[in-house]
Amino acid sequence: MKIKISAILFVSFASFLFLTNCTSEVATPNICFKEDILPLFVSNCTQSGCHNGIDKEEDLDLSNYEGIMKSIKANHPYQSESWTQINSGEMPPSPYHKFTKYEKNQIKHWIKSGAPNSSNCRTCDSTFTYKARIEPILNKWCVGCHSASDAGGGYDLSSYDKTILAIPYSKLEGSILHSAGFSAMPKNAGSLSDCDITAIKNWLAAGHPNN
Repeated sequence: MKIKISAILFVSFASFLFLTNCTSEVATPNICFKEDILPLFVSNCTQSGCHNGIDKEEDLDLSNYEGIMKSIKANHPYQSESWTQINSGEMPPSPYHKFTKYEKNQIKHWIKSGAPNSSNCRTCDSTFTYKARIEPILNKWCVGCHSASDAGGGYDLSSYDKTILAIPYSKLEGSILHSAGFSAMPKNAGSLSDCDITAIKNWLAAGHPNN
């Protein structure tokens, strides 16, 4: 009887570990290429001298869907060169921002779902609180090139106190709107989604609160 109970407990514990490991990799459902995956590549892989459309390294442009798919095998993340290098920590090289576990899982699950060129997968979030809405946009699209260790153009967008230094003279708004006379951001890629642009504009119009 003791042997049977021990066996049952062992199987139960093993099942618990298996389920825990599986659920720890579950990424946000309805992953959109344009809103979730593209910014990860643009912010972390397309800096000057890296994988962009201007001075691209190894003839690999990771600033658009077509270029990204050259190193991705749909449905097979472990056969996808970009993801295996990102997952191992090989890319991007230091001192650039390394992908978080959550970001790696997002890319992995996007590939496993067939790597679709998708957009507008979710209802637009029109709120504009800094912590819940604005900071995540900047982290996805901008911090890879605008951080304390690599402040592109002299701007660090990795914190509220640093971000507001880019607001005077409409520098932040002009860049994300791709207005004439401003450096278009994100660099080496298209513009943010209309939803994200609206959120940033509303936040700026409200006096850019730290909320």
